[in-house]
Amino acid sequence: MRLMGLAIMLTASLNLAPLAAQGQQTGKLYRIGFLGNSTAALEAHLVGPFREGLRDLGYVEGQNIVIEYRWAEGKYERFPALIAELLAQKVEVIVTAGTPASLAVKKATTSVPLVMVAVGDPVDTGLVASLAKPGGNITGINSTVEGLEGKRLELLRAVIPKLSHVAVLQNPENPTLLNYLKEMQVAAQVLGMKVQVFEARTPGEFDETFKAIVRARPGALRVMGDRLFLHNRQRIMDFATKQRLPTVPSHPELVDAGGLFSFGPSYSSMHRRAAYFVDRILKGGKPADLPVERPTKFELVVNLKTAKALGLQIPPSVLARADEVIQ
Repeated sequence: MRLMGLAIMLTASLNLAPLAAQGQQTGKLYRIGFLGNSTAALEAHLVGPFREGLRDLGYVEGQNIVIEYRWAEGKYERFPALIAELLAQKVEVIVTAGTPASLAVKKATTSVPLVMVAVGDPVDTGLVASLAKPGGNITGINSTVEGLEGKRLELLRAVIPKLSHVAVLQNPENPTLLNYLKEMQVAAQVLGMKVQVFEARTPGEFDETFKAIVRARPGALRVMGDRLFLHNRQRIMDFATKQRLPTVPSHPELVDAGGLFSFGPSYSSMHRRAAYFVDRILKGGKPADLPVERPTKFELVVNLKTAKALGLQIPPSVLARADEVIQ
């Protein structure tokens, strides 16, 4: 696995961070809260770029910053308690990814700045007043890009020309997914496809949801971008592999686990950019005055091993666009 080495190094460094902080404090020591949706190992490829971004801006862990990590392990109900722990640590700023986690922070505090990463439409979900003038204590990076769901379906049709029925796995607890579903329905009509939605709020609902998908007999599975699915990616992909179901997730990590391809904003790039917002806030900037940014880098990751196992041929035109090809 391409993430294993990074995960091991990150987990080790996170365990050592508090000791380093105790032994190397000099001058002003800023405390940053990082609210992770899953675990240190599973988010190593996201935390790594964030820490690199901080280092590039002159921050050294244990000398002028300490990062307090809290991990929800894919359980949204843990957010309030974890946020309370971060607030008790007197963090100067909280960083988190995804709409549910960001909404939980917004509910918990109106004073501690929040840098949100990879959220859906933050205006529509009530996180900020506008992208240009967020207002309040929140700013960050929005992952919403108009037409993205249509492009994913177009790529899927290019790989499976006769595809007519796509199952969609979504978490109804994530409000931003509703807009994506509407966009997907419109694109599916243009392409002459049927889109059928299946829901799962917790891992405990997966088995019944999987059974329903099997009964529906779709030609492909679209896994929406949600931290529940990211955290439980191996379980989802084991199901899809067993059913020989071509799967297109939002998160490239599910492609590592056996998905066919993913296309979307670069999550690692967005986490690296989050360091910029943290820096501005620590230097006195107000989140209300820092415009919410849109993603600037997009990635297409293709798993040729999975395509071969499914008997699918990835067109040269698709391969030529790929940023990464898993052999």
